[in-house]
Amino acid sequence: PQGLSGARLQPLCVRSLSLTSSRNALESPPARADSTFKVTMVPGDGVGPELMTAVKEVFKAGDVPVEFEEFHLSEVQNMASEEKLNEVLGSMKNNRVAIKGKIHTPMEYKGELASYEMRLRRKLDLFANVVHVNSLPGYSTRHNNLDLVIIREQTEGEYSSLEHESVAGVVECLKIITREKSRRIAKFAFDYATKKGRSKVTAVHKANIMKLGDGLFLQSCAEVAELYPKIKYENIIIDNCCMQLVQNPYQFDVLVMPNLYGNIIDNLAAGLVGGAGVVPGESYSAEYAVFETGARHPFAQAVGRNIANPTAMLLSAANMLLVLSPQNQCVSVCVSLCVCVSQVRTRDLGGYSTTGDFVRAVVANLRHRPVY
Repeated sequence: PQGLSGARLQPLCVRSLSLTSSRNALESPPARADSTFKVTMVPGDGVGPELMTAVKEVFKAGDVPVEFEEFHLSEVQNMASEEKLNEVLGSMKNNRVAIKGKIHTPMEYKGELASYEMRLRRKLDLFANVVHVNSLPGYSTRHNNLDLVIIREQTEGEYSSLEHESVAGVVECLKIITREKSRRIAKFAFDYATKKGRSKVTAVHKANIMKLGDGLFLQSCAEVAELYPKIKYENIIIDNCCMQLVQNPYQFDVLVMPNLYGNIIDNLAAGLVGGAGVVPGESYSAEYAVFETGARHPFAQAVGRNIANPTAMLLSAANMLLVLSPQNQCVSVCVSLCVCVSQVRTRDLGGYSTTGDFVRAVVANLRHRPVY
């Protein structure tokens, strides 16, 4: 975008914010003849539509060459059906890249155990969820200068949607762990560590209790670790991992884990650096990439109040842009400037700015204008 000179990329606070991710999972999708990339957009529930509006406003202001194909899919707003799901899947398969809000899953059982969120992941085989937990420069928390990566297998485990009532009052819920998928996510984690110059991978498990299921996951990780002698390998029990993250998160580098543990650790780690509003995430298959917030919350109580923090979704969009056009760092830099230099902060970060204030500040940075 015009007005964003190379000099503006230089402040130390911005350089310290590493927004790289596992973009080796797929090559950049081809641009159209007019150099515009098509991306599937699924706003989701809660504040998702408001956050996607922020993304569209920032991309428009920055003349970002992305055209969004927007689909509304929701289980709580009567906007979910097989036809709609197939439309979304068709668009994602054509475009290969998507940006998505949280599709809220109701707790009531209505005859279908697998949520639309899970069905999307399985249909696209989005096996690897990557959440880069990075302290925001200029924003102080109990633990500053954090930089760790959580890699979660998200197609099996406790999310296999295999439950049944064997006798009245007794429900069996099956946790599925396979060697193939355990080795696949372990290899993904070690490849990520190698590519990003990281030194250690820690497998998170509960093999002391689930000796066969988590035992297989742990064994698979150990076998893959032997193929990467330059990367230090450790393992840790999930409950101890939670305590260690709170007490001393600096001991961790890359963590790899099964589905449910990853969901828990994603949220815990996001809380260390400011909460769900500041941590981006992404999910990968061999062919597709879906960008979303790292801690998935619809934040329904904030709908229409103009208070949601768009940082996480804007950083996810920036990571998406780096996949489409690796040299384009403008959005991530401008979001960083808002927090680091301009001190534009929403309520969750102790400030008084609205969602709109934050977006206007990012747009002003894109246009190289001072923020008043």
